[in-house]
Amino acid sequence: MSFPAVARSSLRGSREMAPRPRGRGRFWEVDGGSGDRLERAATESERWELLLRRGELLALGGHLKGALEAYAAALRRGAPVRPECLGTLVDCLVLNYRLRHGLGWSAARAAGADPGAGGLLSCLGCRGFLSEPVTVPCGHSYCRRCLRRELRARCRLCRDRLPPAAAATDAEGTTPRPPPLAAAIAASGFRTSVVLNHLAEKWFPGQLERARAAGRLGELLHEGRYREALAAACEALRTEPGNLTLKIYRAESYAGLQEFKAAIEDLNAVLFQLPNWPEVYFRKGEVLHAAGFLGDALQLFLQCLALDEDFAPAKLEVEKILFDLLSPENLKEGLKDSSWSSLPCTKNRPFGFPSVMEEPHSASALSPEQNEEIAEVSSEPVKGSLNRALSAQAINSAERPSQEDGLKRVSSEPLLSVQAKGALLKRKLSLLEQDVIVDEDGRNKLKKQGDPPSDVCTFSSASSDVPGELVDASDFECSLCMRLFFEPVTTPCGHSFCKSCLERCLDHAPYCPLCKESLKEYLADRRYCVTQLLEELIVKYLPDELSERKKVYDEETAELSHLTKNVPIFVCTMAYPTVPCPLHVFEPRYRLMIRRSIQTGTKQFGMCVSDTQNSFADYGCMLQIRNVHFLPDGRSVVDTVGGKRFRVLKRGMKDGYCTADIEYLEDVKVENEDEMENLRQLHDLVYSQACSWFQNLRDRFRSQILQHFGSMPRREENLQATPNGPAWCWWLLAVLPVDPRYQLSVLSMKSLKERLTKIQHILTYFSRDQSK
Repeated sequence: MSFPAVARSSLRGSREMAPRPRGRGRFWEVDGGSGDRLERAATESERWELLLRRGELLALGGHLKGALEAYAAALRRGAPVRPECLGTLVDCLVLNYRLRHGLGWSAARAAGADPGAGGLLSCLGCRGFLSEPVTVPCGHSYCRRCLRRELRARCRLCRDRLPPAAAATDAEGTTPRPPPLAAAIAASGFRTSVVLNHLAEKWFPGQLERARAAGRLGELLHEGRYREALAAACEALRTEPGNLTLKIYRAESYAGLQEFKAAIEDLNAVLFQLPNWPEVYFRKGEVLHAAGFLGDALQLFLQCLALDEDFAPAKLEVEKILFDLLSPENLKEGLKDSSWSSLPCTKNRPFGFPSVMEEPHSASALSPEQNEEIAEVSSEPVKGSLNRALSAQAINSAERPSQEDGLKRVSSEPLLSVQAKGALLKRKLSLLEQDVIVDEDGRNKLKKQGDPPSDVCTFSSASSDVPGELVDASDFECSLCMRLFFEPVTTPCGHSFCKSCLERCLDHAPYCPLCKESLKEYLADRRYCVTQLLEELIVKYLPDELSERKKVYDEETAELSHLTKNVPIFVCTMAYPTVPCPLHVFEPRYRLMIRRSIQTGTKQFGMCVSDTQNSFADYGCMLQIRNVHFLPDGRSVVDTVGGKRFRVLKRGMKDGYCTADIEYLEDVKVENEDEMENLRQLHDLVYSQACSWFQNLRDRFRSQILQHFGSMPRREENLQATPNGPAWCWWLLAVLPVDPRYQLSVLSMKSLKERLTKIQHILTYFSRDQSK
């Protein structure tokens, strides 16, 4: 389907969803005035719905100027749009910004690829020292500062959604409900990872203390005590002038005290060292926004999103700014092209989506038929701070407000200014080719890649390595198995265990084995992601111990994978070859057994009926796991189907469940032609008798059998094609209401003739009852 066709169908769908005026009739005769109002309201609703749909399609097609006009017209007509409804428009603006500024995906994620300025223990969010480490559900670790401030919506590495710091209330006054595990972590207040925090205290006590001091600065800023925060930041910077986190806190303190120029200078100094750090662009945008430079602030927020598309606060700010600019009170009659065209992201240029827009000069992505259906969008300019002639350079340097720098220094280009000459820059360089230098006067200068910095700034002078005497294997020991962590996982309460050890504990009770905090939501989520940083530290510092631990694990797995020795036995009911056998697993020992069957890859276990003398019967059937559905409380519904029959040679026990050494059973094949012919005749006779018995059952019984076991298998031509004989025999044996001991005797038979004879006797008995 072509794009115009898709657009036509979308618009048609929006019209169908819009309220329709009621037809003329008695209602119109009784209250014609109200009916006219309803008709006008329905028509107006159709119009702004079409305008919103048109704006979204134009944005996706790369025609951002037309999209902005469509959204503005919809808002002017009273469309109930909230800032978050502009998410698609913001995404398209960011994509267009990347392309226009030569910032590809690899460059945009360059900040997430470096090892981090914090050294060995680096936060994946701010790249600083991992102070108060918190391991999120995906297994990656962040400092508490990044999570508490909700700087990111998704994990920087795996893009998994991060849990919210606290439940936020939306515009309608309702509290959105986060996912179960996210809610559990939010409720627990981001518990610090005990093992990682211990390592930080042991390996880098100085860096940890400085990070804690910086955290106290953050608390002062959060409480609005800017004077105290500024004094503390300045004092800390005297002893550690290169700490970038402290400079960011000092910049926030300056901004809180309305000292915007000083705040910009600190942020520019940070950008000089880390030009790809999204948070700094966001903080700088906040400063400019507070100073009244709306256009420059918007461009900084876009730059932040271009580097990190999941930086939630920046996207929220862009949505709010666009919503405010497009609101009816900020619009007036008579569009001047310069009002929109001064925005670099609104040039009518298709991008990213092949064959979506073929004519870049067209302001519409819709067909002529669609344009006839949509009311003409009035062109309205943006007023107020959009037309400011001043640039944020007035803050950077009062002496040279019109200084022209590289395009990628985002504060140098007024985003929505009407003075096009001041917005155009002489050089267009990529962020990978230039950085920003702040001279003594606070002015920004161009720095080419490769020029050494005058001062080396870091988050903290964290060492990239740890002295050997500080590395102790006991620091990486699971408190449950007392061995080295293997596949370590961290619970929401901050404790770490081997994955298999934790699962075994949760089989018995949904509580942390150490602190006894409830892990019901964690159990329901069942992700158990490996803590990446902890595993990396073990690989780096304890390779020999890890190799030995892995060897032990492989030996245990190989022992569990054997299908004739120490085979796990589920003592429950009769199972038959090819017959489905659904199981409800709730006992801890069988939870472990099922999990091991899956983890080893065999996905098989034996099924036997109980026996008063020997714990379980001498014969049974292997079951093949087809699917497992886990319930929130740890129970599971296991879908299995019967496989090979076996005889028990030796009984045993492992971790609470039964095991056995077994040998598999196969039918003895008939070689004589005459015997084979007699066997085939007997087979056909018993099969016909079975079909007759099943058809004569009551409808209620027959439907229950079909629902539970499925339909009866068809007659097979080759009676000896499988080791267990025809499948219909086992299906019939499963549905017949026969004593389990009698069924067990049939299961153990290795002669198809004897099995058919037994089934014939049973059918004769039940057919006689049906005839009564």
